Amino acid sequence: MQPSPPTPQVIEPRDPFQEPRREDCPWCGSRGLRTRLRAPDPLRHRPGTFVLDECGDCAHVFQNPRLTAEGFAFYHRDVYERQLEEFAERVLSDRAVRRRHRAAAFALSALREPESWLDVGTGHARFPEAAKEFFPYTSFDGLDPTARVEQALMEGRVEEAHRGCLTTPGLAARLRSRYDVVSMFHHLGHAPDPRAELRAALTVLRPGGHLVVEVPDPHSAFAGLLGKWWLPYGQPRHLHLPPLPNLRAELESQGCTILVTDRRAPHVPHDLSAALSLTLAHLHPLLRAMAAPALDVTAILDHVLAPLAPHLRLSNAYRLVARKEAAAVT
Repeated sequence: MQPSPPTPQVIEPRDPFQEPRREDCPWCGSRGLRTRLRAPDPLRHRPGTFVLDECGDCAHVFQNPRLTAEGFAFYHRDVYERQLEEFAERVLSDRAVRRRHRAAAFALSALREPESWLDVGTGHARFPEAAKEFFPYTSFDGLDPTARVEQALMEGRVEEAHRGCLTTPGLAARLRSRYDVVSMFHHLGHAPDPRAELRAALTVLRPGGHLVVEVPDPHSAFAGLLGKWWLPYGQPRHLHLPPLPNLRAELESQGCTILVTDRRAPHVPHDLSAALSLTLAHLHPLLRAMAAPALDVTAILDHVLAPLAPHLRLSNAYRLVARKEAAAVT
């Protein structure tokens, strides 16, 4: 009797939009990982599930498997960014968005008047537009991977527009020591390599200049309460969610002095209303219309809880301001 031929091994085709899953933490190298979240794309409802793992040693949260360059480009097309902005406008009014940018600029007005400022991940440059009220003699430039920054240049919100990322080959070297302030508002989470992004930011910063970083806080109590409906998880857009202690330690190791850490001012009171909006997006338009009063109630509750957010660990973001010392590593 002839032996049966071996069963051919079936190799599943690799997802061209995702890298192989990694077994160690990209921040500290620990292999003590746990799955924190499995979530679909809650905004556009494209097929696929995205996983966020958390390191048991340093608490870094990261997408695993991570998007490839092709996947990153696919999910970060201008049309996707516009849809995200439209969703934000439904949850937060234009006036609230402008007020938030203005409040951030006011909080930074204690800095010495800078000559030049680079806003990284600037989008339509709404922050530089608001900041000019407090820094009228500062030259604001914008950096963004989308065409929005070029539109901002044409509309006069920035004086120079750079298309790409800080880690785009040659860009940081060309802009070396050019800026007094570099700001990253909700940008670092999109960077494939946050450490490289921080090093590049310090490269374009002059000694004595200031780096401003604002990112979603993965330690927010709302993250655990709302799960996949917590908007700052931002899947599949957010590749990394570094906790504050990690970011602080990294910048100190690069020779920076930490001047400010703040969980109060960066908090945007929209966690409950945004989660409900994402949930209702799956329903029939008639049901969504019927649920409109519930949206109003959650929006009110978000604002009622806002003053308590830092004390109850409900803040959905944190801000860090660091000064680059003369001996900083770049």
